[in-house]
Amino acid sequence: MTGRRNNQNTKGAEIAKLILERYQPESKEDVQNALKDIFGPMLEAMLQGEMDNHLGYEANDHGSKRTDNRRNGYSKKAVKTSYGEIPVSVPRDRESTFEPQVIPKRVKDISGIEDKVLSMYAKGMSQRDIADTIEDIYGFEMSHETISNITDRVMEQVYEWQNRPLKKFYTFLFVDCMYVTIKKDYETKSCAVYVILGYDVNGMKDILGIWINESEGKHTWMQILNQVKRC
Repeated sequence: MTGRRNNQNTKGAEIAKLILERYQPESKEDVQNALKDIFGPMLEAMLQGEMDNHLGYEANDHGSKRTDNRRNGYSKKAVKTSYGEIPVSVPRDRESTFEPQVIPKRVKDISGIEDKVLSMYAKGMSQRDIADTIEDIYGFEMSHETISNITDRVMEQVYEWQNRPLKKFYTFLFVDCMYVTIKKDYETKSCAVYVILGYDVNGMKDILGIWINESEGKHTWMQILNQVKRC
């Protein structure tokens, strides 16, 4: 029995070595590069919520409007995070009266809010938690109606991302946990954010999911891995 286990361990080590040689994961750098891709869509969802509030109607609202002002395409903007630079499409209006708040004009560094933006993707965050996080990002000067509009847009993005179809097979998984300070359950606290990065057979990277918990522990990891296995 001992010889068989040693043989299995040797084969497992050889397979792991081949995988590492092929995909050459760079641990946290790969996770950060993959996470960088999800910041843009979340920020754009928040900007769309701001525009909804500014105009007084949603993009697909075909009813009568209280204003002649309309959406007028997008402008491109590159913003800086600790994960790297990311492109963001900022909505415009015809009258040029829209003033973005989450990424104000002439502001290009959002590293101060990136942890909060990342946390909103995590399973374990309720809609109330997300609304509180949005309020924390914007500050108390933002009206309840505006926060509600932005939350609606963010929830659409969260639901779409969390329920997107994953590939049936990933050759290699990298798991990581980081701590971020966010507003949750009506108080500011440091929470553990669990991230699983997958490599498909072509070496393409994909964030399989993000989860949040008060602390890191092996039991939570097992629950998360079992959940991924069932997907």
